[in-house]
Amino acid sequence: MNKKLVSSEVISKSGIAFGTSGARGLVNDFTADVCAAFAIAFVKSIDNEFSFNTVALAIDNRPSSYTMAQACAQGLKQLNIDTVYYGVIPTPALAYKAMQDAMPCIMITGSHIPFDRNGLKFYRPDGEITKEDEQAILHNDAPFAPLSQISALTVSNAAEQAYISRYAALFSGDALAGKRIGIYEHSSAGRDIYKSLFESLGAEVTSLERSDTFVPIDTEAVSDEDKQKARNWSKTYGFDAIFSTDGDGDRPLVADESGEWLRGDILGLLCSQLLNIDALAVPVSCNTAIEKSGYFKHVARTKIGSPYVIAEFADLNKAYESVAGFEANGGYLLGSNITLNGKPLSALPTRDALLPAFMLLIQPQSISSLLKDLPQRFTASDRLKAFPIAKSKALLEEITSDVARFISTLNLPAHTAVDTTDGLRITLESNDIVHLRPSGNAPELRCYSESVTEKMAMTLVESTFKYIKSIK
Repeated sequence: MNKKLVSSEVISKSGIAFGTSGARGLVNDFTADVCAAFAIAFVKSIDNEFSFNTVALAIDNRPSSYTMAQACAQGLKQLNIDTVYYGVIPTPALAYKAMQDAMPCIMITGSHIPFDRNGLKFYRPDGEITKEDEQAILHNDAPFAPLSQISALTVSNAAEQAYISRYAALFSGDALAGKRIGIYEHSSAGRDIYKSLFESLGAEVTSLERSDTFVPIDTEAVSDEDKQKARNWSKTYGFDAIFSTDGDGDRPLVADESGEWLRGDILGLLCSQLLNIDALAVPVSCNTAIEKSGYFKHVARTKIGSPYVIAEFADLNKAYESVAGFEANGGYLLGSNITLNGKPLSALPTRDALLPAFMLLIQPQSISSLLKDLPQRFTASDRLKAFPIAKSKALLEEITSDVARFISTLNLPAHTAVDTTDGLRITLESNDIVHLRPSGNAPELRCYSESVTEKMAMTLVESTFKYIKSIK
């Protein structure tokens, strides 16, 4: 008889860790037993709060994701928990359907990180897990038997259809009539949904660059290649907009009629304005144009990561009628039930790519004209890859100990404020901002900046990384 394993011990030895949203690590470290341990620990950590006998599963298009889903299902079988498998769909589609059915769910995805890595996102029946839930998973001591075999999974399309209906029912069949939209499909988990959904609302849609290999699109650090692709596509096809997402379809990427990709927080700001949202929760890294716009009754700033944004919703919902949040990556979180076009739209407190895109595209004016009415604050961001988290933390401690020296070395104006809510965010006398933070998902150091021009924002990131490279 096989010796029993303990979930917390298997997880602690795996090398897998929770990042800003979900557990992430190398594919090689996500063995069958590790996947089972996470699934079992998740269920055991919430089974005293909720009554359920089924867990929903879905995956992205990474080569490793299906096998990981099989392992999760096989592990849950040991608890006499059934699973319903929704195949390759966007994370918000899985979360939405599971919340409707009052069941937990697990999304197997590494989001935007390279295909040699993967991850697990966990949702309780009432929504995305909190940081406290993460700790409960990590320290759960559930015993289980090692997996000796895994079984094939049968796909249901119910979650895909529910997600499509959420938006198809919200807008009229001609809401996008006359709009020419390009869909940059690459390997997005939602690529089989978007074209038909946009067409059902009257748009003329062109599919662009579907890929049989996984493409790690990062909506916070769009590559120069993808920037040029969008410009070329817009010039060739005369698009009103281009729509895309990251790997698991919860972070939008929207380009205007010139093929210029919008920053995610600006997309979120416009969407919130168009939805008449009262109060927002956004991470500290988001553009200060949010407050400067004067559109909102209250803006709460959080640490980076959707669990922190979601945690703010409970208090905001006590004081305000309509509540939402978004991140610098563009993922939009609807924190309260609202009415749109005279129709109810239920809360979806997890990152979603479709709602902000639709809200911009249904407007009669161009996207660029919508941007002109916003305070002119520009942000930029990039990342240093293969930069270990421990090294990032040590560097930030050193800089924090003498911020004035760091700023002087970069030949920047003196600083007026330092914010350590998440990483190190420095505000200068010029009102420019430099923000350094270790990635929560990969061995990367991220730099965010803000200035009065896009060129200056990019220069701040480039000069910061040039200095860091010179001393590393």
